[in-house]
Amino acid sequence: MNRMNPNVDFYFSKSKKWQEELEKLRMIVLDCQLTEELKWGVPCYTFQKSNIVLIHVFKEYCALLFIKGALLNDANGILITQTENVQAARQVRFANVQEIVEMETILKAYIYEAIEVEKAGLKVNYKKATEFSIPEELQNKLDEIPALKTAFDALTPGRQRAYILYFSAPKQSKTRESRVEKSMQQILNGKGLNDQ
Repeated sequence: MNRMNPNVDFYFSKSKKWQEELEKLRMIVLDCQLTEELKWGVPCYTFQKSNIVLIHVFKEYCALLFIKGALLNDANGILITQTENVQAARQVRFANVQEIVEMETILKAYIYEAIEVEKAGLKVNYKKATEFSIPEELQNKLDEIPALKTAFDALTPGRQRAYILYFSAPKQSKTRESRVEKSMQQILNGKGLNDQ
């Protein structure tokens, strides 16, 4: 159970900047009796086939990402929401190995809590697509073209949410409008943002 997965080794050896930090995080997570797998191109640690935590790197930091971090107590106030649209996952970020060493006991407590969340079958209450505000540029097109509104309403909530977030992201109205224009046919075809 507490074994390194050779399919994951390359991830730890390819990262030059964070090698020591990643090895320490790996040891901490494996010490919690999780199964090491490779998912989404990064080390993912599971409990009875349920994803618990990921290890990943960024330019400025490396991190442990708790898949259902929003459900954790966070008694130490260390969990960070990566972006405003992330609903379930939470990160603990590190800039050096010393920070990881100092937090080892706390990290293990959080991992064990995450396992208990999974054992209890707790689920994150995701916002529904209707709870996100529709960007004005999309709303104008939906009002203007009834077939587009019908097609958009027929999309699954996840596909609607993906479009809303994609259209809302740019700061300039012109860019948001361009994204809506370019995606109209895809919506009319009943396809999600990333569907072929």
